[in-house]
Amino acid sequence: MSEVAASDQESRNLGMLLWIGTIFFGFIPGLILYLIKKDDQYVQEQAKEALNWSITSMIGYAISTVLVFIVVGFLGYMILGIAHLIFCILGAIKASNGEDYRVKYTLRLLK
Repeated sequence: MSEVAASDQESRNLGMLLWIGTIFFGFIPGLILYLIKKDDQYVQEQAKEALNWSITSMIGYAISTVLVFIVVGFLGYMILGIAHLIFCILGAIKASNGEDYRVKYTLRLLK
């Protein structure tokens, strides 16, 4: 786990907006900030984490879509939706405090 803490208010605000944007737009805010903010290590770490979580949730939604045909998928949609909302809110709160946030149940595809 990396120990990167935000040193200025702009990094904290971008990290918070990143996680809030992830609630509504999925991987897009994480990808944009990952590609644009190369000079800010805190925003880079938060963008990687948001991208990892977004990719993990998209895989979960794809699996749930297949499982809809045996009725179990609807439960998967609900669980993933609630988990996505909770993890993104926790990420926004931690980022606004300048703390490093890592989602426990995610695939680490970007390191």
